[in-house]
Amino acid sequence: MNAFVPVTPMAIDIGIAERDRIAIADGLAKLLADTYTLYLKTHNFHWNVEGPLFATPHTMFEQQYTELAAAVDLIAERIRALGVRAPGSYSAYAALASVQEAAGAPSAEEMVRELARDQEAVARTARAAFASVEKAGDEATADLLMQRLLVHEKTAWMLRAMAAK
Repeated sequence: MNAFVPVTPMAIDIGIAERDRIAIADGLAKLLADTYTLYLKTHNFHWNVEGPLFATPHTMFEQQYTELAAAVDLIAERIRALGVRAPGSYSAYAALASVQEAAGAPSAEEMVRELARDQEAVARTARAAFASVEKAGDEATADLLMQRLLVHEKTAWMLRAMAAK
């Protein structure tokens, strides 16, 4: 059961049972935590990347964190549309996320490799949320998850290609 229980002044009747909405929101909360953590990590790498190839990852990381910033809002708003409170604190994200903060000051190459692995992790989190979404027939959330999968899988591929030798 989700720690972020439904809190609404009115009953919700969108064709998805409350227990299913809570299960879906639980998967989305994990996706939100991963997405926000990846946003913060990518922004950190954007600020701190160094080396002879500075411009390429610096620019790429900016594009990625900008996209992630928009995504966290979409995910959180979907959780709210399901009638559940969205997590919104570092401690909640730390408890829910599979993406980990960066340790130390990695090289530009290691930043690219870490972000590729993290993009793949977020794709796995999105994919894991599909079971409850499909069970409930929640096409709106399925569409959101599909869009996130497309972004994360493509971004992971681009980062892997950049890291290839």
